[in-house]
Amino acid sequence: MDSTAKIMEENLEKILKGEGLELREFDLDPEVKPVTLRKNVCYIVSAVIFNSKEEVLLVQEAKRDCYGRWYLPAGRMEERESIVEALQREVKEEAGIDCQPITLLLVQEQGPQWVRFTFLAEETGGSLKTTAEADAESLQAQWWDRESPLPLRARDILPLIDAGIKYRRNPCFPALQPVDFPCHVICQRLFITFVSSSGTTDTSDEDRLWLLLSNNNVSSHPSLPIEVSVNTYISWAAHRLIKECIPSSFAFINIIICGILGVQHNGRTPGKTDGICFNTLVLMENSEGRPEISSPPPLESDSYRWHEVTNQSLRAKIKQRIKDGSVLPVQSQY
Repeated sequence: MDSTAKIMEENLEKILKGEGLELREFDLDPEVKPVTLRKNVCYIVSAVIFNSKEEVLLVQEAKRDCYGRWYLPAGRMEERESIVEALQREVKEEAGIDCQPITLLLVQEQGPQWVRFTFLAEETGGSLKTTAEADAESLQAQWWDRESPLPLRARDILPLIDAGIKYRRNPCFPALQPVDFPCHVICQRLFITFVSSSGTTDTSDEDRLWLLLSNNNVSSHPSLPIEVSVNTYISWAAHRLIKECIPSSFAFINIIICGILGVQHNGRTPGKTDGICFNTLVLMENSEGRPEISSPPPLESDSYRWHEVTNQSLRAKIKQRIKDGSVLPVQSQY
């Protein structure tokens, strides 16, 4: 194996482990201006925390539009914060306790309006906020058994609580924390895969797997494409890039956003490092009813190429993540 292939495989292994990689050249829209927190981008954090009885932590809202109702500890990130620091601050301010994240549980987005990071976390100290400590952040906090009547601010927290319960009982993806890598825009490193069957009866070991690589990174070796997100942060970036690569075949391909392998963020320098890179696993496959093909669709752009993964260990890891859905879920709220 030459040094370029070795470096590429090492980087792919890092991404599969939830680690980050330095951002270099971007594919498509390279001139997009940096995002600035609280000006043209909004990040929200929320926490799902359980006690030993599997009761969930809720806080009673002090805001005028939802006064007295109950919700998960949540709020907007502030300047110079990491995502985890924002989580810990919000939980402390609203609930009175200290916490440590166990894993990101879900990422949700609503176009360019906001991105919400929900964590499964655990209590590490402090004490529940009482009514005597009520302030502009919240009125009080308490543990909820999920059955006793309680006026909720919104029912959108119920699926988040359910996801936390399920993950505690059976983790469906490796624990994932944001990693500290600076980025000036919201973008995605796209881990785009194509799997084809060998046509034999024993397909589990014989299926072939390709990755879409970018040739645009002129300062180094071919790498996974990185696309700047414009109108939507996560949902349609892969669609747009794939359409750029295979316009003639695009209508005959299903594009499945499997989920997120990693989240990269720094945020220490306002207006310069407020961006986020989502390392996103994507599966391309034939549309239903069309004949199986033994190789990925031909590319119509010299900026990209297909790379067949022949390293059996690496190929097995990628295929297993796809098969098991072992990735951080992402949802678009439209």
